[in-house]
Amino acid sequence: MVSVLVAPDKFKGSLGADDVARALERGLLEAAPHARVSRLALADGGEGSVAAACSGRFSPEEIIVTGPTGQPVTALVAVHGRTVLIEAAAICGLGVLPGGHKAPLTATSRGIGQAVQYALAGGPDTVDTIVLALGGVATTDGGAGLLQSLGAVLAREDGTPVGQGGGALAGLHTADLTEARAALAGVDLVLATDVDNPLLGPTGTAAVYGPQKGATASDVRELDAALGTFVRRLQETGVADAARLAEAPGAGSAGGLGYAGLLLGGRVCSGADYFLTLLGADDLLAGSDLVVTGEGSLDEQSLSGKLPVALARRAGRQGKDVHAVSGRCTLPADRAAAHFRSVQALTDLTDQDCAKDSVLSARLLAQCGRSLADRWIGREGSETGR
Repeated sequence: MVSVLVAPDKFKGSLGADDVARALERGLLEAAPHARVSRLALADGGEGSVAAACSGRFSPEEIIVTGPTGQPVTALVAVHGRTVLIEAAAICGLGVLPGGHKAPLTATSRGIGQAVQYALAGGPDTVDTIVLALGGVATTDGGAGLLQSLGAVLAREDGTPVGQGGGALAGLHTADLTEARAALAGVDLVLATDVDNPLLGPTGTAAVYGPQKGATASDVRELDAALGTFVRRLQETGVADAARLAEAPGAGSAGGLGYAGLLLGGRVCSGADYFLTLLGADDLLAGSDLVVTGEGSLDEQSLSGKLPVALARRAGRQGKDVHAVSGRCTLPADRAAAHFRSVQALTDLTDQDCAKDSVLSARLLAQCGRSLADRWIGREGSETGR
């Protein structure tokens, strides 16, 4: 019996990772009912991270926290043993903005700190690892809201707290992170991201990601300057590593949440590789004869270590072939072939726009599953395409 591992990322805009996996599985089993198929929904730290974790060993828990504009939002965190996974996009993401109205200067990460408080509420004997899945946020506040939720003092010259959002950091006069740092003492804080931007400057969080959060050119300059003030005030008021950490790879992830995490003693790691390990991908690869992965777009960014390529590299170390299915593929054939035995793109199968059509995407994914089975599995007791 041929064992197949189906392990895709989400197809953003149309299907979550588990929905993609189920559609591919359906097509595979229609054409090769004798195959044994295992599903593994993947995430790399962005939107869908909690859902991917909960399709495996984690369990969801509902929390109510402050959203990016100050209004309450209901979100899920994922819990397994002494590990709690918090998805930033679910709490202060673009997708939870009321009415979709962006607030580049005032959006806050306060709810992330409240989620961390929730994880810590049971005391030091109940949690030893907190994973912040960083990506897809509406904020550019350097993680100031997160820090304030955990007890950090960020005050103006008159002693009152600075307001919410990155723009308010221009008025920061004094800072004290003592209480926030103490709250996470002894906890392994994992900052899961595949973004390596620093906090400030032309490759920083405001310049690179601000526009997609609604920031104008003027807003970008204002935010970068305010974040610069944030760093200087921290340095001046006793946070000796504030400037160094602002330059660290990943400090600019999730509007500067990466920076706040580093200030709290966290460690940046590849979101793709971390989630592959967290979800037990290596064991599933070891028991598989054929691997199918994919994401919405296979492109140059995929080669920087996004999930399908990260999975293919791990599979390659075990001598396993990997086949990719994507919404679209813009990689030259030779570059794709360096990682995947075959590639199918939904855009090659239809003239319709399937990027936001979940029904069409699922149907085409099932078609791709049937094609994979016909070519690479074949009749019961035999394999083809080898």
